[in-house]
Amino acid sequence: MLQNRTAQRRRLALVGLAGVVALSLSACAQSQRSADTSNGSGKVGGTLTFGAAGAPKLFDPFYATDGETFRVARQMFQGLVGFKPGTAQAQPDLAEKWDSSPDGKTWTFALKTGVKFHDGTDFNADAVCANFNRWYGQKGAAQSDAVSQYWVDNFGGFSDGAKPSLYKSCTAKDAKTAVIELTAVTSKFPDVLGLPSFVMQSPTAMKKYDADNVTAQGDSFTYPSYALEHPTGTGPFKFGKYDKANNTVELVKNDDYAGDKVKLDKLVFKIIPNETARKQALQAGDIDGYDFPNAADWDQLKKAGFNVAIRPAFNILYLGINQKNVPQLRDLKVRQAIAYGINREQLVKSQLPEGAKVADEFIPDTVTGYTPDVQKYNYDPEKAKSLLKEAGATDLTLNFWWPSEVTRPYMPSPKDIFGALSADLAKIGIKTNAVTKPWNGGYIDGIDQAQADLFLFGWTGDFNTPDNFLAQFFGAPDNRLTTGASPWGQSLADSIKAADAEPNKDKRTQLYQDINKKVMGEYLPAVPVSHSPPALVLKSDIKGLVPSPLTDERFGSVSKG
Repeated sequence: MLQNRTAQRRRLALVGLAGVVALSLSACAQSQRSADTSNGSGKVGGTLTFGAAGAPKLFDPFYATDGETFRVARQMFQGLVGFKPGTAQAQPDLAEKWDSSPDGKTWTFALKTGVKFHDGTDFNADAVCANFNRWYGQKGAAQSDAVSQYWVDNFGGFSDGAKPSLYKSCTAKDAKTAVIELTAVTSKFPDVLGLPSFVMQSPTAMKKYDADNVTAQGDSFTYPSYALEHPTGTGPFKFGKYDKANNTVELVKNDDYAGDKVKLDKLVFKIIPNETARKQALQAGDIDGYDFPNAADWDQLKKAGFNVAIRPAFNILYLGINQKNVPQLRDLKVRQAIAYGINREQLVKSQLPEGAKVADEFIPDTVTGYTPDVQKYNYDPEKAKSLLKEAGATDLTLNFWWPSEVTRPYMPSPKDIFGALSADLAKIGIKTNAVTKPWNGGYIDGIDQAQADLFLFGWTGDFNTPDNFLAQFFGAPDNRLTTGASPWGQSLADSIKAADAEPNKDKRTQLYQDINKKVMGEYLPAVPVSHSPPALVLKSDIKGLVPSPLTDERFGSVSKG
């Protein structure tokens, strides 16, 4: 994957896309129980209204980076690859199976037959290649990483050859066989094809409504009617309308869906940005569920008879340490002192929701490459003080940034988390100056410009590879966690790229384990704090919705009443 600072920022508006080789069976079972998934039972018909936290940017997911667009897109589209419900384990979707050449560069996908797009166009190998070549063939303003960002981040350049691309070609061997050739080996393929950006869209509709006609207007972009009014996939729901006056997106049942019969007649997303307002709308009966209930409300909602469906945690909160501005922070002993000096166990118990746990490294324990054999930093304030003394850093004052106007799945209450951690640091003699800025009003930019000494940040995974976590954090020597970390910042980035390109799975796993050991023992550019499960809440008569660690909930199997 090509990594850059834009890639680090691209997911800040997202609530979470992720992946694991396999979540533990217990986590999967827990998520299914909490959602009360019924095995196909439930009434047919009716309209389900779900409270969304924001408005979708558009309806062509290839040009999207926001979670609300992806939430709607998941109901209308399918990709070659999907994810097993309740987990982030990749599984076939529009492809029945796939295999690769020994060198890992040629991938053959056997496709499902009898599938049609919403406009009646056949899904086949020609359609697959039309989509890949559309992505690769973007021109002009559409090549901007603000427009085709997931392609740029994961595949790189375009057909004009200005920059190298991971993608080489697509060939329709026959109607049900598509062959994809890559220019290099990567651990991310084919799991990356499970992302909403890489779903299959109707070649007929895209041509009819000029889907690639993106134009720039200053710092903003104008999108074609396809992206705004005519999205056409193969999924269980079809686009109905976007009523901006009433802040609703309406989808209707696809009677020709090739999968299991869709139960709902309509699916409506009601845009309610304020979490308290979403809760009130649920209590008033105006909506049937909503996303991201405040963890402090979980018990109250359960007692009121609502189903709080807890997603398996697939994220990480970390305490970032910027080494650029304060020379003492370039000393490993000082960074280790900070790690020993914060009481993460107490933080998890007091500030985070049920199911949260302390993070010992920068990937969840369900991801290949995780190893328990890393240096641990259990709470030990006396050891922290001793390390500070050894480093000659007993009189440190650091600018500690925390974000306002935001709740993240891994960080439900930034102010409270900041308060707990700053109090811990004070106990070991580190003074902090609190700096707070709105998440999208100076915080993100300030962090990326290395203005903070300490800061709160995190990540929700996209899909199941360690690269999706480690490369985001350490994939470049000048990102927010390695700025000022010369000379090992470049060495770490090179190691991550080498691991991603290793075709042998066992060797690749060992390389990632070695990286995790070095990160925690020799580098420690930040302190991993916790993994925290987000949730959604539903009325008790909503059946069949499986909470996903990727926020990859599908409503095609859901019934109401």
